Amino acid sequence: MFRFITGKSFWVNLIVAAVLAMLLFFTFLQLLGNITNHGEYLKVPSVLGKNTPDAIKELEGKGFDVVILDSVFTDTAKKGIVLKQLPDPNSTVKVNRTILLTVNRVTLPLVDMPALEGKSLSFALDILKRSHLVLGDTIFRPDFMRGSVIEQQLRGDKISPGSKIPWGSPVDLVIGSGLKDSLMLVPNLVGKTFSEAILMLQESGITLGAVVADPGISDTSSAFIWKQVPPVIDDQNEPIHIKSGNVIDLWISKENKMSIDSLKQ
Repeated sequence: MFRFITGKSFWVNLIVAAVLAMLLFFTFLQLLGNITNHGEYLKVPSVLGKNTPDAIKELEGKGFDVVILDSVFTDTAKKGIVLKQLPDPNSTVKVNRTILLTVNRVTLPLVDMPALEGKSLSFALDILKRSHLVLGDTIFRPDFMRGSVIEQQLRGDKISPGSKIPWGSPVDLVIGSGLKDSLMLVPNLVGKTFSEAILMLQESGITLGAVVADPGISDTSSAFIWKQVPPVIDDQNEPIHIKSGNVIDLWISKENKMSIDSLKQ
């Protein structure tokens, strides 16, 4: 046994085995380096502010993988651009490193329409700002709620709280201007269409009360006023006066049935 260990052939085989093991280990390290791109580094280019598709194309062309980490919206930046990147620009990273991007949305997100009616104008403006909306037109209408919002509108139509509308939409506010003590003549609405009467009431600061419609009316805007209360004149043919904010009730029909005596109805 001892003679075999001290023999020449044993040491030769041992040296050959050690050399082969070292060669295998060196080859493994080389292959591992090639697989992991050991020692290969790149500088991350800045794609901040660039259009997202162009930024992705540039990064992938330099050997990086790209993942959209988040899509947010800010109205102070162009739509569809890169807002943030990780790693930061000019960082030195290994080849095939994944670059994470935060981009600005292309489409406007929807926000909830807040409830503004009954609130002061200054408070309503603060709520609009916090809701990512802006003030459109302000319309003043005679009402006892002076300086308060009495109606909220979007593109001329009343809009209910909670409705989904695009970020940054202009919201029109109807503001109460108070009630005037001075009297005015009752406007003559008989013979007018309902839409014309509504416009005249708004201009006069008079509130629309009850609307009594005859059967068969499908379009109220084109219906005709045939009776109003209070009327234009009283039983003594004296003109009747009214204050801003007071109410007028209207009767409407499909056809114009105005008569000479209708003013007293």
